[in-house]
Amino acid sequence: MKRRDFLKNTLASSTLVGLGGLSLSSFDTLKTKKLTILHTNDVHSHIDAFPVNHPKYPGMGGVVQRAKLIEQIKKENSNVLLLDAGDSFQGTPYYNYYGGELEFKLMSKLGYEATTIGNHEFDNGIDGLASQMQHAKFQILSANYDFKNTIMHPFVKPYQIFMKDGIKVGVFGLGVELAGLVDKKMYKETVYLDPVETSTEMVRILKKVEKCDLVICLSHLGYSYNNEPNKICDLKLAELTQDIDLIIGGHTHTFLDKPVIAKNAIDKEVLINQVGCFGINLGRVDFYFDNDSSIVANGKSILV
Repeated sequence: MKRRDFLKNTLASSTLVGLGGLSLSSFDTLKTKKLTILHTNDVHSHIDAFPVNHPKYPGMGGVVQRAKLIEQIKKENSNVLLLDAGDSFQGTPYYNYYGGELEFKLMSKLGYEATTIGNHEFDNGIDGLASQMQHAKFQILSANYDFKNTIMHPFVKPYQIFMKDGIKVGVFGLGVELAGLVDKKMYKETVYLDPVETSTEMVRILKKVEKCDLVICLSHLGYSYNNEPNKICDLKLAELTQDIDLIIGGHTHTFLDKPVIAKNAIDKEVLINQVGCFGINLGRVDFYFDNDSSIVANGKSILV
């Protein structure tokens, strides 16, 4: 499928925008396939909803409310891919007591299909992380953490391809640099690889070799850093690469009410989204594929 451009709509509007010279009326008459991407990031062990008297997030979030929302969306949409951008661990006593077991079991029950690794996944050390892999019934993706000399090596893949009604979706993961952020003894012999070089190789494989229709990056690099303009982040990753269609971000707890459009290295448009933290929001991006290799994209953040 040839390279496509993306446009976003506002949170208040559900109007679709036609791309590539395709009008909305003609789009309706074509055979289309719809793919719904749902995503979270930085849930940080917030299993329960916030108390109703919480000053900032009264009654918001919680696995039960998220599960109901996901179930409803899946009833209404046949092709759904549920993803996470890391830091599902650490933040409440649930992690202190269960060490990540409960988080991974609940993510599995909710139907997550892939996640990447956040820095807080190392809070009980790499051995503590590895001990929880038995509870993860979804794929752990990290292309720029080299685990070959660690206990995590058997559990992590750089990318995964998902087939949804004939739509071939390639997903790969990226993690933030651990040095200076996480104690070396916690991640041991894990080697951090350059995210831009890694992404270039990932999209070569996913676009050129595997011929994926859509390429998604699960990024725990952070959305942007105002005080560190040269630090790699989602905005810079988009700018320095090509052929990534959607970057689902994490780490900086950035609340975006809808995806941001960035230009890549060849002046094509990339969608970037991040939905804050603590499971308060669920990100949603709908892609409509027509039989003429054009796409319509529609994204927003949904309050849980």
